[in-house]
Amino acid sequence: MDIADIATPDFVEVDANERLGKVRAIFERENPKGVIVGEGGEYAGVIGEKQLINSHVEDDTKASALMKPVPKLDRHENVREVARMLVEGDTKVAPVYEGEKQYGIITQDGILEAVLENLDTLTVEQIFTSDVVTIGERDHLGQAINLLREHGISRLPVLDPDERLTGVLTTYDLVEFMVRDEGRQGKQDRRGDTDRMLDLPVYDLMTSPALTATPDESVRDAVARMLEQDIAGLVVTPEEDDGEVLGVLTKTDVLRALTYTEEEQMDVQVTNIDLLETLQRGDIVSAITQVADKYQRMNVHHAHVRFHEHKEKLRGTPLIQCQIRLRTSHGQLAGSGEGYGAEHAFHVALDKLERNVLEVKGFEADERYRGQLLRKLNEL
Repeated sequence: MDIADIATPDFVEVDANERLGKVRAIFERENPKGVIVGEGGEYAGVIGEKQLINSHVEDDTKASALMKPVPKLDRHENVREVARMLVEGDTKVAPVYEGEKQYGIITQDGILEAVLENLDTLTVEQIFTSDVVTIGERDHLGQAINLLREHGISRLPVLDPDERLTGVLTTYDLVEFMVRDEGRQGKQDRRGDTDRMLDLPVYDLMTSPALTATPDESVRDAVARMLEQDIAGLVVTPEEDDGEVLGVLTKTDVLRALTYTEEEQMDVQVTNIDLLETLQRGDIVSAITQVADKYQRMNVHHAHVRFHEHKEKLRGTPLIQCQIRLRTSHGQLAGSGEGYGAEHAFHVALDKLERNVLEVKGFEADERYRGQLLRKLNEL
């Protein structure tokens, strides 16, 4: 399947020199999936919700400051490759061209709607993210924004003082709060400048109750609910207890699943691949394969490597965070780390991943030894 019938000519375009205040107003008024940014009559990049989650950027700043360069796509590109590009580019929208002419855009939702009927063969348990980041309802919005940025995620399950799920806070909630009219008010009639906003408790902005999915539910049903409710993710909870958080299922998780292959070589996906300089995709695949091979009984179905650039630099080299997640026959395994430059960060994360793999291997070895010992004792 290609994207010829999925891409849409309906999109919003702004100039790179446009005030960010106007871009925020566009998001509030028209609620687009993304905005295409042009410069000198040429395509320059896109701005999405995630780029607006930056409380330090003033309304008078030019749109180009938050613009994200996203590669152009041909209108007849294969949908699997487009899904991969959206995930690796960490974006929900991309420009689509027909020859040299811009035809429109392709969105995450457009792809999911097109493949919805094919998702009934997958269950939520197969693709959801289990290493979830949560926040307390009494924590401040400033803490929430830092967690969203630090982990490169779009939602935080919110827990009450008893560690029970009470709601969810998303990037959309924050965008809506930041661009709202002066006359609109929060749950507790609180409003003010940015500093005061950052001190508000998460409870004031969270959505409650949180919409959930269960592990044995089909991905088709879960995605249909996301599209119907116009949300980007669901909190995963046990069927018998909707207050326990097992993880999160997002549209990006589903999009990532569309890129899985059945090739012998491990399927590795890299988000923010543009941050790689001295490191190549082949190096990443080889290194992760070597770690996985240390535990022969474990089959790796898919690997996701995500890079995130911090503002801090050392002699011009940015501080990079790297997260590696493996979906295996023995569940999900992960490792993360930071370093100056993508290669350094990757190897720090790889070391952590290796320790986690060996820990699982050692645990199973201990369990086998324990079983053997018990059998011998029973023979006495």
